[in-house]
Parts: sequence; structure tokens; C-alpha cells
Amino acid sequence: MAAEPEILDELRRLRSRVPYLTGALAASVDGLVLAQDTPGVEPDGMAALTAAALGVAMRLTDATGQGDFRELTVRGAYGYVATYAAGRSAVLTLLAQDRVNVGRLHLEGRRAGTRIGEFLDSRAPAETPVTAAKPARAPTRTRAARSPRPTNARTSTDS
Repeated sequence: MAAEPEILDELRRLRSRVPYLTGALAASVDGLVLAQDTPGVEPDGMAALTAAALGVAMRLTDATGQGDFRELTVRGAYGYVATYAAGRSAVLTLLAQDRVNVGRLHLEGRRAGTRIGEFLDSRAPAETPVTAAKPARAPTRTRAARSPRPTNARTSTDS
């Protein structure tokens, strides 16, 4: 799939605005690369992994009652991988060195995700939104307090 010039321009502007940002990728929620600026990283694999992480993140936010997916941040020993919602059908994934200003990363990543999402949503007539693919939210359940469970553990006073 050919990269959209508007999305690629946004990724490049983002890389120029955030010091220590090492890569940026826009992908569909099902793991297809829309545009990428990821030197040294294989973009198809990164898009597929992003889709997998997105699926887990969406289930986690739903299961915990936190609402629709907005972003996911992973910190490794050498830096960050941050993924942001980008409209109804795309995500923006950013790679950054460990010394990046994380507040700036989030600020610019959220803004770029919004701009990319607006561009894509304006071009795609009423596609199924990311949130529509989720199962309906189950009613909130309350748990009863657990009673202590007996154990067969021996103590030093047992003979």
C-alpha cells in the first residue's frame, strides 16, 4: 500500500518536533502499514505487533471499565514504544530513546494521532469504528468478600 503523503508529512514533522524520537509509524488497526518513518526497524513487523498490542490494550481497558482505547506506553531498557489512537481505524506508534521527554512525547503523539485520525476519517465513509469491534460491555459485577481458606501448612510449633 502506498503511503499517504499527508500522513508521511505528519510523521516527519513529528520527528522534527520531538527530540530523541527515533521512529514513527501509522498503521490500520488490523496491522497494515499506512505510512512509516522507521529507520532500522522493519515496518510490517512493527505494524503487526502494534495491532496485537492494540487488541490486548482494548480488551484490558474494556475489562477494567476504563473506556475506549486512547494510548499504550511501553518502556524498555533503551527507550519507549508509545501507541496512540488515530481516528476510527488507525493507530500511531512512536519509538523513542530512553532520554526522551515523556510528557512531550505524549503531547505531540496525541496531537499527531488526532490529526492523522481526522485525515483518515474524512476520507473513509462511515467505516466500522475501532470501538464498535469490541464486545458489548458486561454489567458491573460486585464480589463478595472471600472467607479465609484453610491450609495444610505446618508451623514450627506443630509436631
